[in-house]
Amino acid sequence: MKSMKLTLAATAVAALFSLPAMAQVKIGVISSATGPTALVGIPQKNTVPLLPTKIGDLTVQYIAFDDGSDTTASVTDVKKLISEDHVDAIIGPTGTPNAMGVIQFVAEAGVPMLAPVGGADVVLPMTPQKKWVFKTTQNDDIIATALVDHMVKTGIKTLGLIGLSDPFGENWFKVVNGLAAKAGIKIVASERFSRADTSVTGQALRILAANPQAVLVAAPGAASVLPEKTLVDQGYKGQFYQTHGAALPSFLKLGGKEVDGTILAASLMLVLPEIPDSNPSKAVAQKYIDAYKKLYNGQTPATFGANVYDAGLLLERAIPIAEKSGKPGTKEFRSALRDALEQTKDLVGTQGVYNMTPEDHSGFDERGRELITVKNGQWTLLK
Repeated sequence: MKSMKLTLAATAVAALFSLPAMAQVKIGVISSATGPTALVGIPQKNTVPLLPTKIGDLTVQYIAFDDGSDTTASVTDVKKLISEDHVDAIIGPTGTPNAMGVIQFVAEAGVPMLAPVGGADVVLPMTPQKKWVFKTTQNDDIIATALVDHMVKTGIKTLGLIGLSDPFGENWFKVVNGLAAKAGIKIVASERFSRADTSVTGQALRILAANPQAVLVAAPGAASVLPEKTLVDQGYKGQFYQTHGAALPSFLKLGGKEVDGTILAASLMLVLPEIPDSNPSKAVAQKYIDAYKKLYNGQTPATFGANVYDAGLLLERAIPIAEKSGKPGTKEFRSALRDALEQTKDLVGTQGVYNMTPEDHSGFDERGRELITVKNGQWTLLK
């Protein structure tokens, strides 16, 4: 799929993407605003105008691309941002496979990348290449632990898995298999499907035949709905679990009554009115939601957009520190920016508190998740 650089109308919002030559810091942004991952990528693209355009005494220019959900286009975009636009950092790409495909290029160029993706493979296990990547979402093990703990608490002993046959799905299978074995839960069915598939009937029938007490779907965006609806249509009556990849309004809209009762562990943004004011992320999340709704005529953002907003917060903290070691546009600045991101401590984001270390480039702990269920077509805290 041909990569598409965003062409924006001549509005005040567009000015954020085309600042004059005086802009000193250049940030590339790659989102999947079209293609199979668009439900995730659109709120990410829409969040870019809410990112800081001035940090300290530096102005910031955002150079935005839509990779069309295509991994090859992601590589093309990254190479262009590095070699032609000489960016100091990159936010994106949207999908886990896309992010995995560009790691070597950002590492070779020494350009920090803030990846708003679900799969922990982009930062784990840590390698010399992955030290240039930072992840603005909760790692899979934090989310999966909450789900498996709930399974244990409710007496679930058998589990069926169905997820994407890509890095997102594969890492979830790896994490859940390990946690389930320790918890005494038997995986009785394990099925894969493609992000672009329109039918998973065969996989669903095999899961149905295994008769697990619960099924976990490991897929982001619209892809998370298909397996659950298919199993319900075929008569499955057990408990459904979803990953934080399903945490978007479209899951409720596309799933309808058939996804009522689903349980997932995800961002507090889904149930913000139910979160106590004492939670440090509540005010940050509310500020983001209010700004997004003001810009987009009352539309509420999906949590995936917040992952890009948090990337802006991380850069806002790190850029003034990096500036002490070199000028934007230089190798010294980019290296110092990477170091400053890695040393982030107690940064309150929209979905949790970031504490980065050389071994942990996500930085979330249990404060970055809530157990949530679907009740009468709405997200609600699981109590």
